[in-house]
Amino acid sequence: MTTIRFDRTGRRRAGGAIAAALGVSLALAGAGLATAGGQGDVAKVRQATEKYHDLNAALADGYVLFYVCTEQPGVGTMGQHFVKLPLVGDPAIDPLQPEVLVYAPKRNGDWKLVAVEYVTIAELWQGAFGSATPSVLGEDLLFRAAGNRYGLPDFYERHAWIWQGNPRGMFDDWNPSITCLGTGDNGG
Repeated sequence: MTTIRFDRTGRRRAGGAIAAALGVSLALAGAGLATAGGQGDVAKVRQATEKYHDLNAALADGYVLFYVCTEQPGVGTMGQHFVKLPLVGDPAIDPLQPEVLVYAPKRNGDWKLVAVEYVTIAELWQGAFGSATPSVLGEDLLFRAAGNRYGLPDFYERHAWIWQGNPRGMFDDWNPSITCLGTGDNGG
């Protein structure tokens, strides 16, 4: 198995490229509307994402590095996000196809799959489904306004810590049980 490793410089270059690609993807998505996916249970999500314990499988399936490892000192860490851009550009939320896979860096340079995240751009969601708040796995997604640390427009998101326990709860954004090991954004 090939090990994928990224240094701080590589993350920053890739993050900028991913943000630009996300902008292009969203512009092209326009009104490409689909219906909201069904609400699967956590066991089914684990089954659907099992293969992504191998980061190479995620990369082969189109997930790409996004931003840097996200952390909030004194609160917790979100981890390193790998995003599948076509899923973000589609307003539908399918619990078995998360838009984001979240990894935590390991001391040996490898990555550990810890969570999934569901994301939809607010404008696309509202254009397809109206003003109802999107939900997944029985949880409403959280609204995040433009001007965020990621450079994204208004969006909805929800983490699900299905591969790593979280003392703050399975669906909390921040997990104090993981760390960016000094490679994160230190609060944005």
